Order: sequence, then structure tokens, then C-alpha cells
Amino acid sequence: MTRPSRQVLPQDALDDTDRAILNALQDGFPLTPRPYDDAAKPLGIAGNELISRLTRMRQIGAITRFGPFFDAAAMGGAFCLCAMEVPEDRFDEVLAQVNAHPEVAHNYERTHALNMWFVLATDRPDGIERTAQEIEAETGLKVMLFPKLEEYFIGFRVQA
Repeated sequence: MTRPSRQVLPQDALDDTDRAILNALQDGFPLTPRPYDDAAKPLGIAGNELISRLTRMRQIGAITRFGPFFDAAAMGGAFCLCAMEVPEDRFDEVLAQVNAHPEVAHNYERTHALNMWFVLATDRPDGIERTAQEIEAETGLKVMLFPKLEEYFIGFRVQA
């Protein structure tokens, strides 16, 4: 498994259409019989091209996932930001172990003593502690929990 945060894309890896896709799809995705066609139309491309471009951006590491974002807490579950101090020589191994958990929403490497950061999203509040304990048992490393105290909305916009 590769580490997305270590990958640096060449300046020309994304064209103007790729950037427009990234910006447009953050604002929603149509729930229609042909959602890719409907999402592609304002971008001036066909639905199959949108799918191809999303696939390519995922393959080159420009995006790590494409899919819905659900508010687990609003549905009776919980979110929690987590961090671990992972020895460099075990990073890829631990990354695979952590990411194997379906509760892991995303995972990032940071240049810090706590070098692995990830978000847990569970269907019940007690799932956070349970999943963190499972990861600790599998990896032999401590999972630090940083529960949400305040809501922030961060958008990722790219320059065209």
C-alpha cells in the first residue's frame, strides 16, 4: 500500500477539467438515474469521461477516495480523530492494518512524532473505543483519541 501523503504529483498531473471536477463535486453529486452523466454535463464532458477521470485521479493519488460523506454522529454514531506514533520501518505495515478497518474514513502521514493520523467513523459511539483497541492489539501501538469538540467544514479547492 502506498502512502498518499508522501506522493507528490507533477505540476501538470491535473488539467483544467480535472480541477473543475474536483471543485464541482465537492458541492454535491446528483441522485438521479444517470448521476455521472448529470454531474458531467455542466463540466462539458460525458459521464463515461467523468468516471475515467475520477479513476485516473484515484490511481495517481490526486484523490484517495470518491464517495459520499455521512454525518455518523447525526445518525447515532460517532467520529473521532486519531493519531499514532509509528516506527518508520513499520509504517507501511501499520498503514495496511489500520486501513483494513472499515471504520477508518481516511488516513494521513504527518511529519511529527505522531506521524499517522486517521478518522474513525462508527455507527455507535462505543465503536470508537472498540476499534481503537482492536488497532492497538493488532499493531502493538497506542492509538491516541482526539474527540471532536467543535465542527469545522473544510473545502478543498484547486486553482484552475
